[in-house]
Amino acid sequence: MKNRYEALLVLNSQGKEDTIKEIIDRLESDFQKEGAQIEQVQKMDKRQFSYVAGALDAGYYVNFVFNADPQLIGKLRSKFKLDAEVYRQSYQRLTEKKEKPPKKLAKAK
Repeated sequence: MKNRYEALLVLNSQGKEDTIKEIIDRLESDFQKEGAQIEQVQKMDKRQFSYVAGALDAGYYVNFVFNADPQLIGKLRSKFKLDAEVYRQSYQRLTEKKEKPPKKLAKAK
């Protein structure tokens, strides 16, 4: 059973500002290779961190919305943990997208 997820990845863009698009394309293909069906990719631009907890003071934020099996989340976490260009990652399960039922029209008298 596939669930809908959102993955927020913070990329280490220090010195790589011109290759961000290639990095995002590679990450998107990594999601698809593992079996995820990408629904949406939101490029949220580079932002400063509110507090510095490591070597970086800013990162490029990318949000992926995708459908995948629950077991895939652990595999993605492990894979991106080893990726030097992914600084932070966060995953959240989303509610299923529901189709709105058509509006009922009032009956004419």
